[in-house]
Amino acid sequence: MVNAIIRGGNNLTGRVEAPGSKAHTHRTFIASLLSEGESKISGALESDDTEATIRVVEAFGAKVERTGEYTTIISSSGRIETPKNPLECGESGATLRFTIPIAALAPGDTRIYFSGTLRKRPLQPYLESLTQIGVDAILEEEGRVKVRGGGIKGGKIELRGDISSQFISGILFATPKAEKDTELILTTPLESSSYVDLTINILEKHGVKIVKVNSRGYWIKAGQRYIPFNHRIPGDFSSAAYILAAGAVTGSKVRVSNLDLNSLQSDRVIIDILRRAGAELKILNGEVEVSRGRLSAFDLDATDCPDLVPVCAALASFAEGETTIRNARRLRFKESDRLAALRIELGKMGVKIMEAEDSLTVQGQKRLRGAEINPHNDHRIAMACAVVALGIKDQTVITNMECVKKSYPRFFEDIASLGADVVEQ
Repeated sequence: MVNAIIRGGNNLTGRVEAPGSKAHTHRTFIASLLSEGESKISGALESDDTEATIRVVEAFGAKVERTGEYTTIISSSGRIETPKNPLECGESGATLRFTIPIAALAPGDTRIYFSGTLRKRPLQPYLESLTQIGVDAILEEEGRVKVRGGGIKGGKIELRGDISSQFISGILFATPKAEKDTELILTTPLESSSYVDLTINILEKHGVKIVKVNSRGYWIKAGQRYIPFNHRIPGDFSSAAYILAAGAVTGSKVRVSNLDLNSLQSDRVIIDILRRAGAELKILNGEVEVSRGRLSAFDLDATDCPDLVPVCAALASFAEGETTIRNARRLRFKESDRLAALRIELGKMGVKIMEAEDSLTVQGQKRLRGAEINPHNDHRIAMACAVVALGIKDQTVITNMECVKKSYPRFFEDIASLGADVVEQ
């Protein structure tokens, strides 16, 4: 296990290019698999999670070629082949949830393995809902799903919209190839709706039409044909948020490039959050520049941006007053119980946090201290604690620093390039 030693208090300066959007990367890989022909994806994120999706794409019969820097070419027949071996999704929730209904399109049965804390995250409601459209997927044992092949019947399917938006996206990817039209009805309001909007946007680029009936309904016509498309992946706002927050809490001036402010990513709201908190921001030719103003408390509704909760908790640690982060219950079912992990780990650094069932209340502090941080094998907890560490004149140890490879493998290299004192141990 490799640890990061951070000696905080340095001013940061310079520019970082935001890594490719993880959400875009997963979805373009899957849509390209389902398309007949060759799709080129430039700027794709290379991380543990997206590599899991690439393995699945290859196992289902597509050819994957890497050319140049961050360029991926996926050549596919558009048909799903039966994998020769079990699919390894690792700890990637998106890979698992997208793969299950797609596996039903293969002629034979598919076994899907997954690991770590993903085994503890809700899956059974998804499997039960899929039976309504003829997908036979069973949890054979913890971390192993068997999907019967032979196609998807289609028809009417009802499921909750507040467990994971990836359930909905998985159905939207697979049912255009169903035997008959599919009517998807959500029995509860959809959370993280922008991720479903992103899925629909990418499907449209590949020639697939999804009809949104209302806020809780979708109509998917059967027998649609996916066509290839060449993508340019935008930068990931949820990853860039940590660099921007680091600039805000250290009183530095840093820039992040490769960000599309018109992106469908809900996490672009980090720009507004930083402004509300008092950070000084400038938008310069597609780059975001941040420097510290006088930080003050803010209110965050995390319904549509749950991935921003850790970085916002870090930002709130330096903000004058009491910050409330609401509607965050789903964070208990991520790579860790993020609400509990933030309370424990930021608490070690002197941050006063109250944890409720679906919220956090953070009292900003003038004096914080270094600590030894256990990130709970959670990339976002590691990065949030690193942001706090950068803002205090003390030494902090982030154990298991390699957990950031799940979404932002270059995170510690990037903050070091800005002038942070980071040493691997």
